[in-house]
Amino acid sequence: MTRAIVYTEFGSPDVLHLMEIPDPVPLHDEAVVRIEAAGVNPIDAKLRSGRRPSPPITEPRPVGFDGAGVIVALGESVKGFVVGDRVAIHDTRGTYASALTVPARNLAVLPDAVTAAEGAAIGIPAATAYQSLRSLNVGDGDVLLVHAGSGAVGQAAVQFAVSWGATVIATGSPARHDQLRELGAIPVAYGEGLLERVRDAAPSPVTVALDCAGTDEAIETSLALVADRDRIATIVRGPDAADFGIRAFSGGSPVPLTDQEKAWRAEAVAKTIDLIAAGDFTVELGPELPLAEAARAHELVESGEADGKIILVP
Repeated sequence: MTRAIVYTEFGSPDVLHLMEIPDPVPLHDEAVVRIEAAGVNPIDAKLRSGRRPSPPITEPRPVGFDGAGVIVALGESVKGFVVGDRVAIHDTRGTYASALTVPARNLAVLPDAVTAAEGAAIGIPAATAYQSLRSLNVGDGDVLLVHAGSGAVGQAAVQFAVSWGATVIATGSPARHDQLRELGAIPVAYGEGLLERVRDAAPSPVTVALDCAGTDEAIETSLALVADRDRIATIVRGPDAADFGIRAFSGGSPVPLTDQEKAWRAEAVAKTIDLIAAGDFTVELGPELPLAEAARAHELVESGEADGKIILVP
């Protein structure tokens, strides 16, 4: 039997529980992956709590979108993978498990230079950052303001933007400023006086902003600094982004991603893996917990107590 974390009602982390389910069997276009690491994302907790709307629960609901492991079985039409391949999983519900069937399109091969934990940490954060910056057309000569630059999405956005020739100003707590500098950003502290601090830090006018924080401060500062509202986006304030005249990429937005944006998200995972393998991209890993402690992982992600990506290990 396979072990998986599920919930049957919305609520606190305590609604998460470990259960045994039948061993997965692949359809023609799927692989069965033995999970070695599952990435914990804020969206996991938002869905579990009911803060992010989702359909009514009619059967035990699996958790987790990102993971990494080893292929142990393949459907007959799967090409490009073999049993024994190490892979990263993205955009597939149920990665908090010991094994999972995954559509082949949601897999990317992991080279030996990339750990399972790193592979499990990049799906949502790297894909969101990459697509958001592509949608905002960030490139050489831009001055990008990233709110919550020390979070997983923020760190990915900083690294992509710097590599594409942009100057990046990133907000974060003072304790995280050295880390932001190492990633190539100019750090500024959030809180009262943020607008003035960003203006002082910017070598030239801010041309684009990405909100990964979701605070009124982040939105108001972006609106004050960026002349073109089409170059301001949030990944958190989707429901009310239109009220500010800015863009939203997921984050509860009623506007779906375009086919191009979905393609960028899929493209991001393999590109990020290649960058990690080459030593040109870093993933900050946080606490590593046993699968059975998924509730504790959600407590940590909701409280913000832990730095780095939280990983569950079956």
